[in-house]
Amino acid sequence: MKYIISFVIRHIPRKYLQLVSHFAMKIVAIFYIGNKVECPVCESHFRKFLPYGRTNPRENALCPSCLALERHRLMWLYLQRQTNFFKTPQKLLHVAPEHCFINRFESMKNLDYITADIESPLAKVKMDIHQIPFDANTFDVAFCNHVMEHVDNDIQAMSELHRVLKPGGWAIIQSPMDTTRATTLEDPAINTPADREKYYWQDDHQRLYGLDYAQRLTKAGFVVKEDRFVMDLPKDQVGRYALPKDEIIYLCQKQ
Repeated sequence: MKYIISFVIRHIPRKYLQLVSHFAMKIVAIFYIGNKVECPVCESHFRKFLPYGRTNPRENALCPSCLALERHRLMWLYLQRQTNFFKTPQKLLHVAPEHCFINRFESMKNLDYITADIESPLAKVKMDIHQIPFDANTFDVAFCNHVMEHVDNDIQAMSELHRVLKPGGWAIIQSPMDTTRATTLEDPAINTPADREKYYWQDDHQRLYGLDYAQRLTKAGFVVKEDRFVMDLPKDQVGRYALPKDEIIYLCQKQ
């Protein structure tokens, strides 16, 4: 299965996968019925999750019911346990919206929910994140995950998210990161798909973030909290939900 998934996500454009993959996964889910792992997003139980990844697929990663990955399950739990996201009125901008979240957020009566992306067929607003087409101080919350590694100018994109948030608003902005690197790798000479995959982990990435990621978010105007939420969870919950064991959540606030 892991080789099939790896081949599919490497060779079929993401915008097409977003339209059809959830239908295929509903069939696959039948073969994974069990009770060893649980997805907190859709509350489904399986004997294990599916593998996922382009080159070296991660075991126990993808929920076949809602398509949540490890980071999505972690974010859902974080929103439930550490924020007022599910309880108070929020105007939410969701950039590059994930399939596992869209219907759930749309059904929440406390949210005024807007999805946006430059090409995703799941998004209602087509936009370039370098020039977000909303006025300053519009949103209470913004989510933008695994986008900044793709854009030409990440500081400008981060600054745009900061601009459209209301004072006191907050965002979660996650990106792939090499925690062995002190600084972000970003070299104009790394400009071919093969080199980008070698050095940035994916052929459409523009950089590979290091531990200075929070500093880049701060440069865009945010006050950043590096929350090690997952590292404080009981080990049985980390295993039950198949969470990433060392992912830092970057909670970005606008003063």
